[in-house]
This record gives sequence, structure tokens and C-alpha cells, in this order.
Amino acid sequence: MPIVVEHVSEATRQDQQDLQKIFQDAPSWLLEPFSDAAQLIHTCLDEGSLIAARFNDRLLGAARLQRHQDAWHLSQMCIRNITRRRGVAERLVSEAQRLALQDGAQLRLRAPAGHLIAQALAAKLKLPLDEY
Repeated sequence: MPIVVEHVSEATRQDQQDLQKIFQDAPSWLLEPFSDAAQLIHTCLDEGSLIAARFNDRLLGAARLQRHQDAWHLSQMCIRNITRRRGVAERLVSEAQRLALQDGAQLRLRAPAGHLIAQALAAKLKLPLDEY
């Protein structure tokens, strides 16, 4: 069964549990400017900016995708610890990139300044990185 990337506007109880598990191991810098995972999840659901990777009815990874006229910003991307290194992040990014291009926009990664992990991911995926 393939990994399906979807926009999450209304999270079921199971989705909420999965999202908590996804972000529970996230480093604090990944959650910035939010104080914790709960605030990040709540804000993304409220503003309609949450995308997630689903496999067998369970969420494995999620990210914030903010859509602007010329550029879409992908940030706070996190994959469940037990499913890392299986292509989930690349699937999330490729689908976000496809949607952005379809809308005539460029996809850009967004992360706090100076984080080598974000810089390495941007280089690997050949995407511009906006640091804040």
C-alpha cells in the first residue's frame, strides 16, 4: 500500500493521537516559534496548513505547508521515529512540491537559522531554504 499525502483539515481522534506521536520526539528547534507540539498541531489545523503522510490509515509524518502567491513554505516537518529512513519525508516533500508547481509557485523549506539538519535536508532535496 502506498504512502498517501493529504491535507488534514479535520483530525479524527486517531489522527490527533498519531500527530502527538509524530511530534513527541521532535527537537525543540523544529517546533519554533511554537511552544510545544500541541500548539503547533492546533495552529496548523486552525489555519488549514497541515499536510500529512498516511499509510494503512495511520499518520506517519506531518508538516506545515503555508501557501503564498509566489512561494509555498514547508516547515516543521517531522516523521515518526519508528518510520524514519523509509522515504516518508521525501514523499511529503515531493507531493508538496508537485502541488506548489501546479499552482505556479516555488516550494521552499523554512527553518530557524543555523540548523545543520535543515540545511542538509534542503541540499539533499535541492530546495531553497529560508531561515528565520
